[in-house]
Amino acid sequence: MLKRKLFSCLAYVVFAASLFATACSGRKTQQESVELKKIVIAEPLHSLGYLPLYIGQQEGFFAEEGLDVEVIQATGGSHVTSVMSGDAWGVIGGVDSNAIPNASGNCPDPVIAVCNCVNRANVYLCAAVGEEYTGNTDEELAQYFKGKKINSGRFGGSPNLCVRYLLLSIGLDPDKDVVMVEPADMSTSVAVVQSGQADISWAAEPQIVDGMKSGVWTDAFYQFTDLGDYAYSVLSVSQSTIRNDPETVQHFVNAMLKSLSAAQDKKTAVRAAGKEFPTTPAEDIEAAIDRAYKDGLWSVDGIITPEAVKNDMEVSIASDVYQGTYQYDELVDMQFVENAQKQN
Repeated sequence: MLKRKLFSCLAYVVFAASLFATACSGRKTQQESVELKKIVIAEPLHSLGYLPLYIGQQEGFFAEEGLDVEVIQATGGSHVTSVMSGDAWGVIGGVDSNAIPNASGNCPDPVIAVCNCVNRANVYLCAAVGEEYTGNTDEELAQYFKGKKINSGRFGGSPNLCVRYLLLSIGLDPDKDVVMVEPADMSTSVAVVQSGQADISWAAEPQIVDGMKSGVWTDAFYQFTDLGDYAYSVLSVSQSTIRNDPETVQHFVNAMLKSLSAAQDKKTAVRAAGKEFPTTPAEDIEAAIDRAYKDGLWSVDGIITPEAVKNDMEVSIASDVYQGTYQYDELVDMQFVENAQKQN
């Protein structure tokens, strides 16, 4: 009799445990069935300037919005065309980078900016050791540049446009008075100067600190961040995506606004940058973040202002890379940022 009771109790315990395990398994299966929507963002190079985008991945802000965001590098100007071809859902880059193909007449589905990220021209000029600039006037700067080999990145890229704009503004012809070095790979700034192919190079963090610590160049002697509000790196999608899938665009922008806010916290920014650039020493990461804060690099609210677009486009027009006129409303759609702000 006692054996039967013990057996009965044991059977009950096993049965209850089985029910509990099944229930837990059911909940787990149910959770796993909620799949994140995969989207791809194309970047022209891996840059600390894009840190808010990486923060969104690392801190789970995109996942909170039901998105699985993958960032891929598309060099040589293919970051924008990758959206046009359907290889990427969105792109990070300048408004001017969208405007040029949009205005070509061969783009039935224009690429439209929906959220800001880098609101300053994230371009600095560094000179090789022994080639330092010591002047103070435009005339001295023009004299300094004459005959120099300048790495400005690929023709038509944002750094290239900034360099051309500067040279023209001080009375120099970029194609005659200097030697323009224009590699397609935007990540080779340090190597180009180190190898002697250029005397001066455009750079951004963490390249600036890397070049300084490597003894290739001294600190930047010229910075285009001084141009003020500048739509240098915005998040953009195709017009058809805005029309056919506004819900996903809204979720993406919601996450980006959280990321931009989180980027203002130094601990978060340093931690995220350390993960994205694991070979860069911690002190270099901190120096790069400090430069970003000092120069007001990142947008705090995601808004792309008419002034930021004007400054960006004027550089392209003055450099004769973009010809014709443009309309702010044809390049920028702020409805999703505005919606996100209303929710908060």
